[in-house]
Amino acid sequence: MKNDGLIHDKLLEWAETYGPVYRLNVLHYVFLCVTCPEATKEILMSSKYPKDEFVYTRLQTLFGQRLFGNGLVTTRDHNQWYKQRRIMDPAFSSLYLRGLIGTFNDRAEKLMDKLGDAADNETEAFMLKLFNCVTLDVIAKVAFGQETTANQLAFCVMELARHPEILEKVRTEVDDVIGMKQDIGYEDLGKLSYLSQVLKETLRLYSTSPGISRQIEEDMVIDGIHIPGGVPCMFSSYAVGRMERFFKDPLKFDPDRFHPDAPKPYYCYYPFALGPRSCLGQNFAQMESKVVMAKLIQRFEFSLVPGQTFDIEDTGMLRPKSGVVCSIRHRK
Repeated sequence: MKNDGLIHDKLLEWAETYGPVYRLNVLHYVFLCVTCPEATKEILMSSKYPKDEFVYTRLQTLFGQRLFGNGLVTTRDHNQWYKQRRIMDPAFSSLYLRGLIGTFNDRAEKLMDKLGDAADNETEAFMLKLFNCVTLDVIAKVAFGQETTANQLAFCVMELARHPEILEKVRTEVDDVIGMKQDIGYEDLGKLSYLSQVLKETLRLYSTSPGISRQIEEDMVIDGIHIPGGVPCMFSSYAVGRMERFFKDPLKFDPDRFHPDAPKPYYCYYPFALGPRSCLGQNFAQMESKVVMAKLIQRFEFSLVPGQTFDIEDTGMLRPKSGVVCSIRHRK
């Protein structure tokens, strides 16, 4: 693998070469890499498979110092996780999220002001950096997670700029639903169905948190292969999302895959994980993404500055290596 290559591209290559279950040795530890939908359903949808010790105990501390601690994301103990989850659940209820729409609008307006300055001064806009600022601003206000949303927004802008016909379709929807309104209402978000498809397709190709792992405590059979207890299993949403077996022409950016009437492969799309330990903040993140993208498309035209790469950088989360540098213009 090249030094700047993605491990998840290798996981994809090996899955296509060796099948839905294969062994991987990492630092003298044995992992199983699984792309089998049936096993994905069995393991991720159940609470009886804990997060694996190799990865998650190392996230709790780094070089003897507290890193993420024994919290909601990293704890392997189901009872401890359940207590913490029950405490956090009300903060992500539908009623609470409705109350955040004003915060999303206010913080997105700050981003629109910065983009307006870039358009007025004809300067380049580093979209990933700007998205990180606005999502961090929202997080500072309401106290939840940030970088994955910024990365999703940057990848979304990159793909829309590369596919003007899709961008035009989104723009038509935004104009129909939002019109000239400055603030986006909670009810408006449900009407932005094509924008939702675009955001979902972005996460299929660019699953910003691309890997999940679970510990197999007892012997089991996956795709006809006997798996001994005590082995950790890895699930790469990045690899599965790019497999021809599950998605026709998988490298094509096609939001119509997520049309309500389109056939969907089950347990092959999990950018926020699956089951009881799926991401608690996924609805929060997608609300924020919709507000920011709708305002951006409502107000501005954007194009990619020539000469930048479309490569992906893996920092534990996937993000566009170029930062997505755009030329910004006010819409006429």
